[in-house]
Amino acid sequence: MHTALGAKMVEFAGYLMPISYTGINEEHATVRTNAGVFDVSHMGEFIVKGEHALDLIQRVTTNDASKLTNGKAQYSALTNNEGGIVDDLIVYCLEQNKAYMLVVNAANIEKDWNWISKHNNKKAELHNISDKTALLAIQGPNATRFMQALTDIDILNLSYYTFAKGKFAGVDNVLISATGYTGAGGIEIYFEDKGDDAETIWNAIFSIGGPQGMKPIGLGARDTLRLEMGYCLYGNDIDDTTSPLSAGLGWITKFNKDFTAKPILEAQKADGVQQKLVGFEMLEKGIPRHDYEIKDFTGATIGRVTSGTQSPSLGKAIGMGYVRAAFAGIDTKIYIKVRDKLLQAKVVKFPFN
Repeated sequence: MHTALGAKMVEFAGYLMPISYTGINEEHATVRTNAGVFDVSHMGEFIVKGEHALDLIQRVTTNDASKLTNGKAQYSALTNNEGGIVDDLIVYCLEQNKAYMLVVNAANIEKDWNWISKHNNKKAELHNISDKTALLAIQGPNATRFMQALTDIDILNLSYYTFAKGKFAGVDNVLISATGYTGAGGIEIYFEDKGDDAETIWNAIFSIGGPQGMKPIGLGARDTLRLEMGYCLYGNDIDDTTSPLSAGLGWITKFNKDFTAKPILEAQKADGVQQKLVGFEMLEKGIPRHDYEIKDFTGATIGRVTSGTQSPSLGKAIGMGYVRAAFAGIDTKIYIKVRDKLLQAKVVKFPFN
């Protein structure tokens, strides 16, 4: 279907994915101002069930999943023994204390599955449902208004990081959530792709949304949209070597429970981290790219760029990167090495504006 729509397809995490259809800037603007649909069925989904389900999730994730009640979701992270990030993920509470769905990054499905399984000492019931689960993200300020006619769930009043299950486009048992990665509002729909359900749902979405300007959106615009919000991308801004505290994810790191590498992160919190992930905007003409060096005014290296682009919404070059903690203050002048030039930039708050 994506090929038939003229999508430029690329290999990503072992999947062929649409990078763009009509152009990243146009698709980006569609999501910010109207509504667009991402096929993100490559994401991984695990079910954790049984009386030991919550105990396992609490031990492997940094956030406090005991706070979750039915229909609530939570952003969290898996940490390794050194305090690095195995993955960032979303935990969905299907049935409090008994059943949860973990949504993980496509490139990390096998790694995450092995890591969680290794810590499953009490034998919670684990199911990897990634291959049979389809996921569409319908994002933008008009997304829920367009889609309300397709479901009996009140999606217009679905609070951020909550979800409900019901019928969507005539398909039963669809999980609809409001946990978007674009900052533009909207919903995500998870469903088991039995037969041609995915095609049925896709066609139903565009039969209603298409005439109102809704468009399919590729991974390229997904990246620029999330970057404008300051959302981390695994493999770019966070990985097995980065601490959640350095990455600005202290808010999902809860020390009121035991989890992997808790003592390491407690020590980091007490002593302060050496490096911090910051947002910056370019003050001189040039686009920051992944792994470009970040320098101080003397030319000494103080960090590196993890993500960067020319922001379609803001019309200026923006980026994220790790810098030494002393350079992480808002409005601090830093320099990005673009080819052989040092171009001036300044540290700014997330989200970019």
